Amino acid sequence: MLVPRSFVTGHKDVRMMMAADSSDARAPGRTTSASASASDRPTTRTARDAIASGRTSLGIEFGSTRIKACLVDVDDPSTVLAVGAHDWENEYSDRMWTYSLDAVWSGLQAAYTDLVADAESRHGAHPETFAAIGVSAMMHGYLPFDAEGELLVPFRTWRNTTTGPAAAELTDLFGLNIPLRWSIAHLHQAVVDSEPHVERLDFFTTLAGYVHWRLTGRKVLGVGDASGMFPIDPATKNYDATLVERYDGLVAERMPNIRLTHLLPEVLVAGQAAGELTADGAALLDPTGTLRPGIPFCPPEGDAGTGMVATSAVAPRTGNVSAGTSIFAMVVLERPLTNIHHEIDIVTTPAGDPVAMVHCNNGASELAAWTGLFSRFAAITGPPLDADAVYDALFREALDGESDAGGLLAYNYLAGEPITGLDEGRPLVVRTPDSRLTLGSFMRAQLYGVFGTLALGMRVLSSEGVALDRMFAHGGMFRTAGVAQRFLAGALDAPVSVSETASEGGAWGVAVLAAYLAASAETDPDANNSTDLDTYLRERVFGGFDFDTTDAHPEDVAGFATYLERYRTGLAAERAAVESIALRANAPKGPAL
Repeated sequence: MLVPRSFVTGHKDVRMMMAADSSDARAPGRTTSASASASDRPTTRTARDAIASGRTSLGIEFGSTRIKACLVDVDDPSTVLAVGAHDWENEYSDRMWTYSLDAVWSGLQAAYTDLVADAESRHGAHPETFAAIGVSAMMHGYLPFDAEGELLVPFRTWRNTTTGPAAAELTDLFGLNIPLRWSIAHLHQAVVDSEPHVERLDFFTTLAGYVHWRLTGRKVLGVGDASGMFPIDPATKNYDATLVERYDGLVAERMPNIRLTHLLPEVLVAGQAAGELTADGAALLDPTGTLRPGIPFCPPEGDAGTGMVATSAVAPRTGNVSAGTSIFAMVVLERPLTNIHHEIDIVTTPAGDPVAMVHCNNGASELAAWTGLFSRFAAITGPPLDADAVYDALFREALDGESDAGGLLAYNYLAGEPITGLDEGRPLVVRTPDSRLTLGSFMRAQLYGVFGTLALGMRVLSSEGVALDRMFAHGGMFRTAGVAQRFLAGALDAPVSVSETASEGGAWGVAVLAAYLAASAETDPDANNSTDLDTYLRERVFGGFDFDTTDAHPEDVAGFATYLERYRTGLAAERAAVESIALRANAPKGPAL
């Protein structure tokens, strides 16, 4: 197994962010104004001045279930001044996972309005400008536009697994693993299927790239997000020119209008200026008209890149695990892998360094569904409990479960899972007659199930001899100290370190990237990256940060290994469930994510 010197979960401790938010269980919330005001009083004047003078950076992230906004002080990016959020939900329409563009903008405005209200409530200041802004979102997917800027087909998100033939053909053509969710796989599947919209295609991008484009007028992407659209050449930190030429040649006869250099967004690295907020963009973000245009933007990034920033895992021999609707591990490489592995994507950090990514489509959503069921049971049998209390009780009960989960298996497959070769998912709990069905073992099986597919992919990296000095992780499921991180340590046979609390995740990460842009411009406007990103994070953001470490328990390592072997064998039952149990006909939406 991978054996790093320390495996860290969480990032900069921001106590003001930690109140529960029942609308997004286990996601970081924020305290009410009343509870924050007393503790904030000693620094309120400084915060007010920073907001009023625009010495702040704004980060916005479009996650799978929430749109978050996070405001930080550019002179101390570890200090979060205000937050905002808006819940949203994807739809399953015509067998495609999607979000409407109307929901993108109404949700963004709601999250921004929430942040402004939080800033006013805490600090008595209404932001009118910022030193910099950054946008982050779920990676991959497919947003195609015509020359007039009209969306040609509904947004196809990363969750869709309909691109198998295209991904296989591109993997053979490029000699690199091209996952089903990558943007180029979505484009090529549309070409293979002769979809009419391809003839009108003028530009395609990711969700972060789309929002950034509408706010600034620039069709650009950060290199980390771009690396989930098309392979990146690590030497140029741009799309691999040889592979671009190869693809254009492949489709030249079928679709002569396809020229990837025209269709793909421009690639930028962290610290480079990526445009400014236009007047139209300011009105989209803040319909009240208070926000002033002209604010610089950092390159838009994907959630994997902002997760790396949020855990200070951008240097070689570092990595992180992010657990949410999906779960994925990012490991910054010292050298290329020796073989192609369908379990591993090669993407980049926001600075352009190669990263091995183990991406699992299914993360903690099924765990959240079961917790919601127990929460409802508590509500109808006694005094209702808030979501955090239910999670805390169930997670701690899992510690009393048997180390191998008592013979139970839990598959969290709400959607297809490419790593295990499934185009669709069916959440499944399986046990044998001789298993021990206790609440503790049931909850341990659910937590192990979140890490099951990830562990299969991480064992591939171990076989490649990938070495780690540090590995970090973040996500709401780690907030109950000593439980999920302990089981993750057992799954990876590595020590796990935790911070006292979680914070704002990717929204905070992209706010830090925006602050990095502001710092770079102030140090040397012509040099962009005058300080490399890793140094900036270590010295300006994470300096002096303390973590508690929990070693992998031998019984957990052995128990998870037993569980994983059954999990691997039991995938036949999951496949049978997909083949034999159809989705409900005419259901307006897919399962809640």
